Formats: sequence, structure tokens, C-alpha cells
Amino acid sequence: MIPKDENVHPSQSPGNIDEKHSAHDDRGAFEEIGEISEHAVTIEGEEQTTWFVWLLVCCCTISGLLFGYDTGVISGALVTIKGDLGPAVLSNGQKEFITSATTLGALLGGLVAGAMSDWTGRRLVLGIADVIFIGGAIGQAVCHTVWSMIGGRFLIGIGVGLASCIAPLYIQELSPTRLRGRMVVLNVVMITLGQVIAYGIDAGFENMSGGWRWMVGLSAVPAGVQLAVLAFLPESPRILIRRGSMEAAYRVLARVYTTATPEQVERKLSVLHATVRQSIEISNSTTFWQRLGSMLWIPANRRALTVACGMQAFQQLCGFNTLMYYSASLFQEIGFNQPTAVGLIISGTNFVFTLVALKWIDIVGRRRIMLFSAPGMIVGLTLAAIAFHFMTEQTGHVLVTGAHYSEAWSAIVLLSMIIFVASYASGLGNVPWQQGELFGLEVRGIGTSLATASNWGANLIINSTYLSLMAQITPSGAFGFYAGLCVLGFIFCVCCFPETAGLSLEEVTWVFEDGFGIRRSRQLREVKRAMKAGMVGEGGKEGKGQEIETEKEKV
Repeated sequence: MIPKDENVHPSQSPGNIDEKHSAHDDRGAFEEIGEISEHAVTIEGEEQTTWFVWLLVCCCTISGLLFGYDTGVISGALVTIKGDLGPAVLSNGQKEFITSATTLGALLGGLVAGAMSDWTGRRLVLGIADVIFIGGAIGQAVCHTVWSMIGGRFLIGIGVGLASCIAPLYIQELSPTRLRGRMVVLNVVMITLGQVIAYGIDAGFENMSGGWRWMVGLSAVPAGVQLAVLAFLPESPRILIRRGSMEAAYRVLARVYTTATPEQVERKLSVLHATVRQSIEISNSTTFWQRLGSMLWIPANRRALTVACGMQAFQQLCGFNTLMYYSASLFQEIGFNQPTAVGLIISGTNFVFTLVALKWIDIVGRRRIMLFSAPGMIVGLTLAAIAFHFMTEQTGHVLVTGAHYSEAWSAIVLLSMIIFVASYASGLGNVPWQQGELFGLEVRGIGTSLATASNWGANLIINSTYLSLMAQITPSGAFGFYAGLCVLGFIFCVCCFPETAGLSLEEVTWVFEDGFGIRRSRQLREVKRAMKAGMVGEGGKEGKGQEIETEKEKV
């Protein structure tokens, strides 16, 4: 039996969007229903990860693999293209154009992805991204001019932007609350694995004439696999409920929570329906531009957007992706004989320490991981700045191709990069992609689009200026600059980033209603832990609901 409208708490009548978001009485009543239902399902259904959930996530994370591969493969390709695109040697400007084209495409793709998925559904957007991946891969593999290569990279970038926005969002909406963070990190694991594979393929084709064409063309294979498998995957249950497909949403939830009873699945569906119906009323009574504006004029949305965009900008402004794009060129300049193989050490470190985040992100929490890992990034970049300063003293503090540099200082540069990448992969490489959990359903697509666009916008700035920055303010100055940006990012995390681990998607939106919610989220998580441990009285729905409301009043 599927819940009808009368089984869920009635929402307020459609009206002004500000009134809906400030309707504390309605939201409080909903949270009473939502908390009890979710708690009941959690006991029976979330302690086991079903094969269905793993299948969904594994298919979605192919997008992460493509993301990582297509951003990582260009590092080795730039070293081996040589004169195949016309010029005997690619200039720094041409290299920046080729790498930045992907970022510009990703910026545009990410900007439209979330809003598009609200209209078409999450699954279709992933399919469109796969088609674009295939077209871009083939286009790069057959190009013979710099500008056609730039066009292929731009097309690939659009696919990367779509996938980077929608894959985490799709996974979050299909995953049990207890595993949501870990499932999204799996997508990041696949991004780092894609980068490792890219470096491995770069090394394998490095000495083959025209080998770079194989490097960039092989990304069409996983895109084709995902495109075929997507036909068998379900749509997000929240999207199905928005469309009125309650039966289909029930079937998806029943397959996610296979050990739950039909009654518990119905109650879980009721919780989602109550929230989604409020979102539907907001969507039906407002235009897209009003909802876009609500990201700024509604305080809770504005704070969520600030956190999401701030974390995504921090992820790129720290300078990490300059290593993914230019590491082979950098290590070649400082004297390593096999720069692509050394780059594989960096991407391997990224992959291994992303597995650390996979293990701990739902246990330790997003905020605490960031507070532990960000100082390591600062140390790594500061050490790199010091090493570059002393290493380049004989060449006027700039890197000169062919110059002989101290092996000891070169080794310290490599060590500093490993420290930086290990710290990044443990925290900042993963946490910002939890962005979808920060927004209410009615603006989740818009919010994730804006946050993803912030990521790629910052990426575009960093990657298009990296080589120029290295030349103008020296390598030591460039990495010192990135270290300073990391200090600012760490301060932002301390002051503005609340903990969201263990909270449902619907509960996270409540956290931002009064400030950035650092204290509020902590107290709500304590209430949930107490309920699960049996510390709250067994007074039934009413008693538990009153306990939650009492705790909220304290906050």
C-alpha cells in the first residue's frame, strides 16, 4: 500500500516562497513525523548495504572515473604531443589553452547540470554526459591542429561538468543516510583511480609515436559502458515523487532497504513525500528565476550556498589540479628522468588517501576531517615553497628546462607534494562534493549547479594562470601563494562549515535556518545518537517528537 496525501502532514497552502521557508510550525510538525519514520527504518534497513545500492553506486561512479581520467590524461599528453598539432613545440600559452578549455567546458556544463536534472531527472543528464564524453574523446584522438584539440578538450569539459555535478547528487538521493557520505566518496575514489589509470596509460604510451591519441581516445570506452548500464537504473526516488510516481518511488526504496518491512518502507516514503510536496508547492507557485533568487534572499539558502561555493572554491584555489595537469612538465623541469612515472606517484598517493576518507568520512565527520587535514596541506605547500627557493638560487629563482638542480632539493619537492596531496585527498578532495546535502529539494539542482560552477570557475582561474604565475612570481612565490589561500580556506572551515554526517538530507536544511549551524548541527546529531542508543524515552511518536522540539528550542 502506498501512502496517500492524507497519511502525511499537510503542508501550508501555496504562497510566497519566503513564507514557506520560514514556516517553523509546519516544519516542526514534519520533523516529528520524519524523525520517527526514519529512525524506525534505520533500525531495520540501513545496517546492511544491499547489492542493489552497490550496483547503483558502481555505475554512477563510472562518471567519476571519466572525470579523473580526462582531467589527468592531459598531463602526459602535453609532454608527448610534440609536433603532431602543427608547432614543433607547444608554447606555454597553447598548453594553458588546451588545459583551460576543459575547465571552461566543465564550468558551463556544471552551471546548467543541476537545474537541467530537476527538469529531466538525474539519470538522463548522466546519459547526455556519456554521449559528450564519447564525442570529445574521438574528436581529440583524430585532431591535427591546436584549435581542434582545444575544441575536443572543451567538449570533454562539458561532459566533466555535467558528471561532476550530477553523479554525487544522484548517489546522495539513492543512498541510505548512514552511508551517504561514504557512497559519495566512492565517486571521488573513482576520480582518483581515473587519474592513476590516466598516468599509467600515459607512461605506457609515452614512447609510442602518436601515443597521445590513444591516451585521450580511450576514455570513450568507460563512457560507452556507463551509457549502456544507465538504461537499467532507476530514477532518484525524490524525483519520482515530484512527478507523482509514488509506486515507482516505493519500489526503489524497497530495493534500497531490502531488510525493512513494507510498513517501514511506507513510512520512509511518507517522510520523503511530506518534504517533496512542500518543494512541489514552492516549484509550482514560483518561477525558475524566483527560485534562483531565493538562493540569495532566503537566509538559509544563502548560507548553504555560501558554504557549498566556499568549499568548492577552496578545493580549486589550493592549487591541487595544477599538479594533475602539469605535474609531468614540472617534474621534467626539476630533473626527473621519468616525469610521467613520478607523476604516477602523486596520483597514486591521491588514490590511497582517498580510501582513508572513504573509511572515515561518516565516522569522523566532514567538519572534523577538514580541520585535521587542511593544516597538512599548508605544511606541504610551505615546504614546497622553501624547497623551490633554495633549489632555484643558481637559475635566478625560476625553473630552466635542462638546468641541473640539486637531487636533494628535488626529492624534498616531491616529498612536499606527497604531503600536500595526502592531506588534500583525506579531506578537501572529498568533502566539497557532499554539496547536494546542503540544499532543500526545491533548490537542490540550482544550488549544486552554482556550487559546481564555483569549483570549475576557480579551477579555470588557477589552471589558466599557473604557468604565468610560475614565471612572474617564481615557483617559490606561486606555491607560497597557494599556501596562503589554504590558510584562508582553513579559517572558512572553522567559522562556517557545519557537520552534516548522520543527518538526513531533509534535516541538513534545517541546520542553516539560524546562522551557519555549527552548534545546531552538533546538538541535533547528539539527539539522534541518543535516540538510536535508546537514551530517549519510549513514549512513542509524541514523546520523541517533543524531545526533538525541546532540543531545537535550546539551540
